[in-house]
Amino acid sequence: MPNDLKTVFERLKTILAPYEPKMDIAQDTARMYMLNTRHLLKKNYPLMFGAVRLGKNYVSYHLMSVYASPDVTMSPELKKRMQGKACFNFKEVDERLFKELAKITKEGAKRFSNEKFVEGLRQAQSAAAQKRKASR
Repeated sequence: MPNDLKTVFERLKTILAPYEPKMDIAQDTARMYMLNTRHLLKKNYPLMFGAVRLGKNYVSYHLMSVYASPDVTMSPELKKRMQGKACFNFKEVDERLFKELAKITKEGAKRFSNEKFVEGLRQAQSAAAQKRKASR
């Protein structure tokens, strides 16, 4: 694995690290760093906040608040980095995009610390489960 991916991994970790005091570290290894909120969802699973995963060809930055809030505004350049609904992939450090990602992460932390917002996620999760159950 190229050393530059390790640098990208460590740099992306610094975006999530300030939120450690109000969250729980679910994983902190050489390849994966994950923070969970202290909110519990269905079956008492913690609500994941974000993660950084070091892959073979790129580093992934997962931010669940982007998935939970599709109205998040981002630049076309950052949007191009998206894989799925809550994941951004990077092969090199891009300070401009990392600064934008830090801003979006901060906004996400505010949303995920709002009990009304989290309760809305619980209700949406419950409604989706009921819909799946009814369609069987």
